[in-house]
Amino acid sequence: MSKMINVALPKGRLGEKAYSVFESAGYECPAIYEESRRLVFENPERGVRYFWVKPTDVAIYVERGVADVGVAGKDVLEEYSPEVYELLDLGIGKCRMCVASGRGFTLENFDRTLRVATKFPNIAHEHFDGRGCEIDVITLGGSIELAPLLGLSDVIVDIVETGNTIRENDLKIVEEIMSISARLIANKVSFKFNRDAIGSMCAKIAGYLQSAEGEAV
Repeated sequence: MSKMINVALPKGRLGEKAYSVFESAGYECPAIYEESRRLVFENPERGVRYFWVKPTDVAIYVERGVADVGVAGKDVLEEYSPEVYELLDLGIGKCRMCVASGRGFTLENFDRTLRVATKFPNIAHEHFDGRGCEIDVITLGGSIELAPLLGLSDVIVDIVETGNTIRENDLKIVEEIMSISARLIANKVSFKFNRDAIGSMCAKIAGYLQSAEGEAV
């Protein structure tokens, strides 16, 4: 029997969408729909084992070789720069990494250290270093939009999906840093020694995504 491919999926809505892609590509695992607190599910007939992990931890499981492949947002890959192969853009979980501020604020002719609140300090540093801006990064775990409203920061760097939260908190998008979507990633050693199985999985997923896109047109 060939070795099963271990797949790390992010918990939550993105992971559910990602599993649907795997399932549609021929890697179904019915046990994943069972009502339970289990985190690991496998289907030996399809040669696949899934497990749910925190979204920001997917790349760690893949990088360390616990998972052969996984699904991680481009934001996570850019922020943490894990040593993994990025195989495929799954085209799900689409959003943007943006700079936002209060409506009366402008970056033009800003003449002091810029205070930036974010969950993504590395992305913030890289972006503003490229603009030649000196910044003071304030790393927060949540409610980033609150920072400029209460004077903690001048701007925020955060993920924007619909923009509703930004507008409801009377903020505006100043710049778009990058587009984000979920990516299929692979452990480098696993890909080297199990290239046929992982390559086949990638090809089947790509084929499904292409056919689904064609049907949507």
